[in-house]
Amino acid sequence: MIEFFNALADPDNQFLQLSMIMGGLASISFGIIGTFVTTKRIGYLAGAISHSVFGGIGLALYLQVRVGLAWADPLLGAIFAAVLSALIVGFVSIYAKEREDTIIGTIWAVGMAAGILFIDRTPGYFNLTSYLFGDILLISTRDLIFVICLDLLVVGISILFFNRFFGVCFDSEFTQLRGINTSFFYMFLLVLTALTVVLLVRIVGIVLVIALLTIPPAIASFYARRLWQMMVYSVIFCALFTWIGLALSYSFSLSSGPTIIVFSGAVYLVLLLVHNQFK
Repeated sequence: MIEFFNALADPDNQFLQLSMIMGGLASISFGIIGTFVTTKRIGYLAGAISHSVFGGIGLALYLQVRVGLAWADPLLGAIFAAVLSALIVGFVSIYAKEREDTIIGTIWAVGMAAGILFIDRTPGYFNLTSYLFGDILLISTRDLIFVICLDLLVVGISILFFNRFFGVCFDSEFTQLRGINTSFFYMFLLVLTALTVVLLVRIVGIVLVIALLTIPPAIASFYARRLWQMMVYSVIFCALFTWIGLALSYSFSLSSGPTIIVFSGAVYLVLLLVHNQFK
C-alpha cells in the first residue's frame, strides 16, 4: 500500500491521480442512482441495461472502422443502447408485466450477442476486457468531464424531483392517486440509471456493473433511517470501495474492476453478518 501512495504522489503518474478523482466523482451518481435502484428493487432491469451496452459499443466500433463514421464513438454507442434499452424495459415493465421476465432476459442476451457479432465483422483487434470487466486506469480527461456533467444532472434532478422519485420507489399507487404521473417518473429514473450504467462500465465493466450499483446502497441501508441519508452513505461507501480497491489492485498487480467488486462484496458480507448478529 505504501508503494501505491508513493506512486499517487508522483506527478508523472497522472493516470493514477485521474483514476482516484474519477472514483470519487463517479461515486456521487452511483450512490444516488444506486439507492433508487435498490429501494425500487429494479436491479434486474439495470442488469439488462448494462449488458445491452455491449451491443451499442460493438455497433459504434463497426460504424467507425467499417463504415468510416469518425463520430461513432463507443461512448455514444453505449449511451444510445443503454437509453433505448431503458425505454424498452420500462415500457414492458409498465404495460406488459406478464412478459416482463422474457423481454428483459431477451434484451440482456441479445445486447451482448449483437455486440460480439458487430465486433466480429469489424476489421482489427479490440481489447474487450476493459469493456467487460472495466479498467479505471484507462480513463481520460474527457471521461472526467462526462462524469462531472452526469453528477450535476443526477444531483439536480434528484433534488428537484426527490418527492416524486420517493413516491415511485415506495408507493407508486398512492403517488398515482395524488395526481403524479408515476409512469413518466419511473421511465425517467430508468433513463438516469442507463446513463449511470454507461459511466459505471468504464470502472468495473459490463459484467460487474450491478454489484457496485447495489452493494453500497445495501450496506447504507443498515445504518440509514431516511432515503437521503442512504444516498449520502452510499456515496461514501462507493468512493471508499473504489479507492481501496484501486489501491489493492495496484499494489498486487490485479485487475482494478474485479478487485473493487471482490473487496466491496467481502465488506458487505462481513457487515451483513454483524448487522444480523446485533439486530
